[in-house]
Amino acid sequence: MGLNNLERRNRIRRGIRRKIRGSAARPRLSVFRSNKEIYGQLIDDLSGTTIVAASSSELSEVPGSKTDIAKQVGQLIGDRALEKNIDSVVFDRGG
Repeated sequence: MGLNNLERRNRIRRGIRRKIRGSAARPRLSVFRSNKEIYGQLIDDLSGTTIVAASSSELSEVPGSKTDIAKQVGQLIGDRALEKNIDSVVFDRGG
């Protein structure tokens, strides 16, 4: 019997998470893009906490493409991470 789409996606996600772990010194960068917004967060998997988060909903009206908005969200996450002395991350592609 085959897997449905949700079960397949969850299996892929578990495989990715098995390989990468975020720590306080090098947190996991998780990015989620919905149809309207883009979200990013730095996660410490050892303590199970979000260290830094940012989203496009925080930005004021930004003219431009979704790519331009995503760049600004990335810049926002980077600035907030540097404030907390985080200079490297592990990228979680999310499956």
